[in-house]
Amino acid sequence: MDPATVDYGDRRKICCNCERPLRVCLCSIIPSDPIATVNTRIVILHHPHEQRHKLATVPVLSKCLGNCDVIVGRRLRYGVSDVLDSLHDDAILNPNFTKRAIYLFPGSDTSPSKEINHWKSSQHTVETSNCVLIAFDGTWKHAREMMRASLSFLSKFAVQVHLDYDVGNDGGTIFNSDLILRKEPFSGCMSTMEAIAHCLRILEPNGIDIESSLIEVLRSMVKFQASFLKPMKPRPKLIKAGREGKI
Repeated sequence: MDPATVDYGDRRKICCNCERPLRVCLCSIIPSDPIATVNTRIVILHHPHEQRHKLATVPVLSKCLGNCDVIVGRRLRYGVSDVLDSLHDDAILNPNFTKRAIYLFPGSDTSPSKEINHWKSSQHTVETSNCVLIAFDGTWKHAREMMRASLSFLSKFAVQVHLDYDVGNDGGTIFNSDLILRKEPFSGCMSTMEAIAHCLRILEPNGIDIESSLIEVLRSMVKFQASFLKPMKPRPKLIKAGREGKI
């Protein structure tokens, strides 16, 4: 495949399809036909800072999935998504509204969530066959901020769910995993692309195949990106209080 390019003069040439520099174009690993989802529509809130990050997976994910909406911003609110607005309106008008939208984020004491398998098993088939999956894409800090800023809107029509994770261990890096692109705060953290792949495995009737296809793209992306990086020695943890902000 010979992707079309945009030439910015002295700047790098950009592929018009995957929107990455031509030197690291990923068109060869993106499915020629977007992967269809039967039961699930995906809505991703993409933090503005992620648009500038060369390791962001959402631009690639949106090319892989045919039923995926990406919203660039810091919070979800009425007016930014027709799909979410419709769910919000239905919930306001119908006191017996059954929530068929879920947003992916680990729970806490103040914001409990359901493990996604448990959520699905507790729903009727008609509710899981027309589901909206909402995800927040950013650093761990930004994702938390986006979720909290969106909560007053989402709580009207969506249920918080999570994948299993473990906060007791340090996260991995691209150099000791074939799926991790960046340093993560704890074991079990994963890229937005990988998290959505695991969710679709659960939500879709052919979820195993969808997950496999997306993970294969991600694995190729990581392997390809790693070939341009040099391993870095981890920085020692700053133990003394107050030193975290000093460089």
